[in-house]
Amino acid sequence: MSRRPMFDTGAALVFGGSGGLGSAICRGFAELGSPVALTWRSNETAASALTAELAAGGTEAAAFRADVTDAASVEAAVRDAVARFGRIHSVVFVAGAMPVQRYIGQYEDAEWREAIDVEVHGFYHVVRAALPHFRANESGAFVHLGSAGDLAWANRDGLSVIPKAANEAMVRGIAREEGRYGIRANSVLIGVIEGGMFIKFRDAGVFDDAWIAKTHERLGLKRLGKPEEIADAVTFLASRRASYVTGQQISVAGGYGI
Repeated sequence: MSRRPMFDTGAALVFGGSGGLGSAICRGFAELGSPVALTWRSNETAASALTAELAAGGTEAAAFRADVTDAASVEAAVRDAVARFGRIHSVVFVAGAMPVQRYIGQYEDAEWREAIDVEVHGFYHVVRAALPHFRANESGAFVHLGSAGDLAWANRDGLSVIPKAANEAMVRGIAREEGRYGIRANSVLIGVIEGGMFIKFRDAGVFDDAWIAKTHERLGLKRLGKPEEIADAVTFLASRRASYVTGQQISVAGGYGI
């Protein structure tokens, strides 16, 4: 019996693929046989190293610079990725600002604007740029990385949770309006993961041992998550295995919020 391919032809395009979680997601697609296009904004060195690693393992990969707050930059990245791979079967939105940990009443206006600009406007720019390509091919999957704080509020994490919550509404809107073109949209809600921004906050002393212990109390599984576990959920939602799944959330958060 022949094995059914996991993905349509073409590549997965991962916005923010050069970061900690983004790179794990890129590796996840590669392990399942998909070519990978990834974007970077400021860390070209990391992006180049990742594409070289994927290519050494036999995966066709390429990196493109994109600032998600700039619509023209996003459009160019999508256009260049399509030119390079012929087709994009999935778009993953991992890009995000480095949110400060403050209570709502303590936000600085500049911090609020940055969070909204990167997360909300950024996701909108990505969706708008990719939709014509998906419509032309009568298929395509968006996977958005959201926050488990959408299910249970975490004090001082609002600048991460609030913008992503706006994007959850857009995910449902895409699923409702674009399904007639064979386009799907889903979201992975992320808990505390030993990778990405958590590492930066931990190293900066924002998340100390007491904070981690308190977090464990709110989890069903008494451990932090791994980047690979996020990648598994993302690649599933992008794949043909989830071909009748749209407008949904999968919480990969160890039972946070239950």
